Amino acid sequence: MNTGNIADMSDAGSEPQPFELGPGAGKQHAPATLRNREPIAAMLVELLPKTGTVLEIASGTGEHVVHFARCFPDLTWQPTDVSADALRSIAAWRDDTGLDNILPPHQLDLTSGVWPAIKVDAIFCANMTHIAPWAATVGLFEGARQILKRDGALILYGPFFERDVGTAPSNLSFDLSLRARDPNWGLRDLAQVDKLAVEHGMRRTRRISMPANNLMLVYQAS
Repeated sequence: MNTGNIADMSDAGSEPQPFELGPGAGKQHAPATLRNREPIAAMLVELLPKTGTVLEIASGTGEHVVHFARCFPDLTWQPTDVSADALRSIAAWRDDTGLDNILPPHQLDLTSGVWPAIKVDAIFCANMTHIAPWAATVGLFEGARQILKRDGALILYGPFFERDVGTAPSNLSFDLSLRARDPNWGLRDLAQVDKLAVEHGMRRTRRISMPANNLMLVYQAS
């Protein structure tokens, strides 16, 4: 998956600005994480198992995984990203906190078809589907079906288009700005995501409205 060095895009309803990872080593900071990490964590309390392993897709700077590892100390977190700059930032955040329930970051290209040889209890993916080619979302569902344990959940967070729900002006503007930057990017039609899930033996079991015109979506084996 080629998303350049974009990571942890600002929430669509908060006058979004693309956040780009800088080159080099060391911790990096994405402003959106401070706004959305608490609402996300509050929802994950209901959605994650009490123990087990959570695979985070497109971990970006690593700030989310550090926060969630503190919130859920009985879960083991496996951060991933395709970007070398992101992997360095994740590792720096992990090393700085000293948390022992965060595994070393793993490079993962969702379009490659190559996934870690592990089984996980849940997969969490925030703000990825709209800043990557559609093939990355396809790869996400292909991989999720392979590595999720029975009753495991794929949890997506971010902005989506819904055919029967009015789209916030900020989401429309966000979509236009993304497509201007890369025609392969843009907010995804939720009906198409649901169809993709069905094609890979999964179904959406929850839709949760989140702040700043975002959604939390839960998919499980059908």
